[in-house]
Amino acid sequence: MLLEMVLGKPREWLLGHDTDPLAPEAAARFLTLAAQRRQGVPMAHLVGHREFMGLRLSVSQDVLIPRPETELLVEMALQSLPEGVELSLLDLGTGSGAVAISVALARPAVRVVATDLSEAALVVAQMNAQQLSAPVQFWRGNWYEALPPEGRFDVIVSNPPYIARHDPHLLQGDLRFEPVLALTDGADGLAALSQIVAGASQRLNAGGWLWLEHGYEQGADVAQLLLGSGFKAVETKQDLAGLPRVTGGSL
Repeated sequence: MLLEMVLGKPREWLLGHDTDPLAPEAAARFLTLAAQRRQGVPMAHLVGHREFMGLRLSVSQDVLIPRPETELLVEMALQSLPEGVELSLLDLGTGSGAVAISVALARPAVRVVATDLSEAALVVAQMNAQQLSAPVQFWRGNWYEALPPEGRFDVIVSNPPYIARHDPHLLQGDLRFEPVLALTDGADGLAALSQIVAGASQRLNAGGWLWLEHGYEQGADVAQLLLGSGFKAVETKQDLAGLPRVTGGSL
C-alpha cells in the first residue's frame, strides 16, 4: 500500500513492473514511510484513508480510524430505517463521519444529522461527506448540546469513548496515535454511554431506536442503562468476531 501511494500506481501495475528501478525521490519517500510504520504509525494515517462499508474515507490523527466492528452499528441503524421512508437519524460523536455518511448514502430519504465536539474532526467528516456526495448536516458540540432545542429523531446512534481511563490497551497498537478523547471518557468507560442514554428520551420520537457501540464486556451494563431509562426490546448484537458490540432499544 505504501508503494502504491508513493508511485500513484495500482497494485496490478506494481506486479507487472516489479523489476523496475525506483527513482531516488520515490525510494526515499517509501523508506521514510516504512520506518514510520515500523514505529507503529497506523497504516491509515500513512496513506490517509481507510475503507468502511465499501467507502473510501479520509482519516487523520484527529479522528478514530473506522473499524470493521463499527459496521454493525450502521447495519442496526439501517434495519431501523425502512427504505424510502422520510425518517431522521442522529449520529453522536461522528468522528470521520463514517456512520452518518454510510447511512445517508444507503437511505437517501433519511435526514442525517451528525455532531462532534472536535472542530478538527468535523473538518474531516465534512470533507468525507463532500467527497462522497453524502447529504449530512453537521453540528459542533458535546452530545445533545450541539443540537437546536427542538430537534427530534427516529434513530440515534453513537460510537462514543468507552474505554476506561486506566485500560492498558490505550498504550498499545493504533490507539497510541488516535485522539484520546474519542477513546476514553476519562472514567470507567460508561460515563459517555450513560450520558447519551439519559438524554435520548428528549431527542427520540415515539418508537424511536437508540443503538450504541461499546466494549465487548459492556453489553450487560449498557442494556441495564437502557432498561433503566424506559427502553424496550433491548438487545445486544455480536460483531463479526462473535463479541457483544452493539446494544440498542426503542422507546
